[in-house]
Amino acid sequence: MSAKVADLLYLIPIVTFILALRFLSNPAHARKGNQIGAAGMLVAIAVTWIRAGAGSWWALVIAMVIGGGFGAVAARKVRMTAMPQMVALFNGVGGGAAALIALAELHRVLPESGRPHIDVLVAIALSGLIGAISFAGSMIAFAKLQELIGGRPITYPGQNVGNIVLLVALVVFAITLSAGLQDQWLLWVVVIGGAAFGILFVLPIGGADMPVVISLLNAFTGLAVAIGGFELENNVLIVAGMLVGASGTLLTMLMGKAMNRSIGNLLFGAFGKVTAEAAAVASGDGGTVRSASAEDVAVMLAYAQKVVFVPGYGLAVAQAQHDVRQLADLLESKGVEVSYAIHPVAGRMPGHMNVLLAEANVPYPQLKEMDEANPEFTRTDVAVVVGANDVVNPDARANQGSPIYGMPILNVDDAQAVVVLKRSMNPGFAGIENPLFYNPKTVMLFGDAKESITKLVADVKNV
Repeated sequence: MSAKVADLLYLIPIVTFILALRFLSNPAHARKGNQIGAAGMLVAIAVTWIRAGAGSWWALVIAMVIGGGFGAVAARKVRMTAMPQMVALFNGVGGGAAALIALAELHRVLPESGRPHIDVLVAIALSGLIGAISFAGSMIAFAKLQELIGGRPITYPGQNVGNIVLLVALVVFAITLSAGLQDQWLLWVVVIGGAAFGILFVLPIGGADMPVVISLLNAFTGLAVAIGGFELENNVLIVAGMLVGASGTLLTMLMGKAMNRSIGNLLFGAFGKVTAEAAAVASGDGGTVRSASAEDVAVMLAYAQKVVFVPGYGLAVAQAQHDVRQLADLLESKGVEVSYAIHPVAGRMPGHMNVLLAEANVPYPQLKEMDEANPEFTRTDVAVVVGANDVVNPDARANQGSPIYGMPILNVDDAQAVVVLKRSMNPGFAGIENPLFYNPKTVMLFGDAKESITKLVADVKNV
């Protein structure tokens, strides 16, 4: 297959990727968008296979069997609670692939041309550096989400200065590689140093900021892949990488805005590193926790006029999304108005709660984003918080000593009554106490969320 014919056929996956991104912006059409994107990727793989010629097809087959088999098994076997880890892992693999391509390309072009064009060398140096940062950073994000290492920020004196010095040194090495010294070892220094920077870059970021980190690393991977497209002269890689990079960057900015924090503060502020003084302020004077039974909560729900469910990571842990949908349908059959309040950073990856509820076929119009949901809490009879903690913490609004002060939250304490489904009184992923649990209008329904909601369904039927 000629290069011109391949480039023409590559227009098909390019168009499908753009359409897929458009459909993925709406949960109601996300499944179709995923299918369109997968079809486009299949075309891209087929064109690449034919273009490679007979000399490489065995290697492609082996790679496709290994990669496709792992992806298919992971997609079917992974639980929704582990979806953020899988996203971080797959994103890291993309960055690592970009770095390996850079190493392979430099190894290929040096014997052929002696001194490659500077644009090729710049692309090789940048994709190696950015890809390595994305790979190593994603692996640390995976380890934090999987709780292989602590979710708290891991800091050391002078970390930001040290990171900047390391990054500047790597940029100097990359410039040296591009300008004149085209030795393979220099690119290895850039790649290994980039991996070290990725580790040091993510370690100080607290677990509560992992959704932002994942979206940013996703942007890094997209950029590395796009630059790799310039190395390989592959238009579909350039377009696909830029789509991923642009969407990841935009999502990072939107999430920073939703948390009322600058990107610099998110990345370098070590959010979640609570000092003793801040912890004392956050915990306050404590108070009395009121516990309720499933029968009591069922009566509250059955006689309410409006109920708002507030999902959090605990809902994913319990895999209770289908049970929540069943309870909501039951309440609606009794004439209760039901909706779901979604915080932009609820869960552990961007859009985690939207994906979770879409899996349970919750009607999209019932999903209310934070700006739309907050005004409705004043006319809400019962707000049901299922496994959420930091995104409903009123300290973010009223306590200047709290580490999360200034972050917009879901104002569930404006409801007439609040029911919190939680396993225990342990703090959330950010490790911060929540005074909502001590509010006189709040009752706690302790236990596994799935079991608690199952009991609520049975008890609501009997009311």
